[in-house]
Amino acid sequence: MTITQQDELDGLKVIGRIVANTMQAMGAALEPGMTTRELDDIGRAFLEREGAEPAPEATYGFPGATCISVNEEIAHGIPGDRVVAAGDLVNIDVSASKDGYFADTGATFRVAPVPDALDRLCRDGKRAMQIGIAQVAEGKPLSGIGAAIGRFASARGYTLIRNLASHGVGRSLHEYPEEIATWPSRDRRRIGKGLVLTVEPFLSTGGHWAEQGDDGWTLYAEPAAPAVQYEHTVVATAKGAIIVTRPG
Repeated sequence: MTITQQDELDGLKVIGRIVANTMQAMGAALEPGMTTRELDDIGRAFLEREGAEPAPEATYGFPGATCISVNEEIAHGIPGDRVVAAGDLVNIDVSASKDGYFADTGATFRVAPVPDALDRLCRDGKRAMQIGIAQVAEGKPLSGIGAAIGRFASARGYTLIRNLASHGVGRSLHEYPEEIATWPSRDRRRIGKGLVLTVEPFLSTGGHWAEQGDDGWTLYAEPAAPAVQYEHTVVATAKGAIIVTRPG
């Protein structure tokens, strides 16, 4: 989607705030002993109260309102009977629509206590996203996002999952410019004014690819290694990115 008028930006900010608040509510409720289905139920109830529709379920028939991925599951985890335990990394990815606008956000939450190395991975994963967002502005190359994230990851000894990309969003969950690499690439496209996109690098301690599991949805790092994801939906302007997935 490309924003051309204020009411479009306003509509996007509404759903952006809803998905951000949903994710934060789920993160605040996260505790050892609960199942990922119970966590998803919290997210579903929050979205329903706000009049929003879960996007993965509505768009792709995903079996849950949100994607919840624990430890070795790095994305698209199906909510179910898995019990959250102390020391887990839990990725919560919330995307939804309201009044024809879509927004997408995600974060990896720690269930204390976690080892220092995983704590550092989470902090650096969030920083990688922020570094990518800093490259979003009218006229800049799309490849600048992945180039900056790649420099950061390489300098700190991390790898990036190279088949889970950022994407356009706004009027549907996935749209032009389709795949946006969060790793170094030769993409020659440039960012247009008002372009709506996600920035969501998957930072890992050794994984290079995401491979689908037997359930047809859940993705795992290959080679097997911890991975984290942080994601915002942003709008490109001449002065930089507007982050619409902020809680409030």
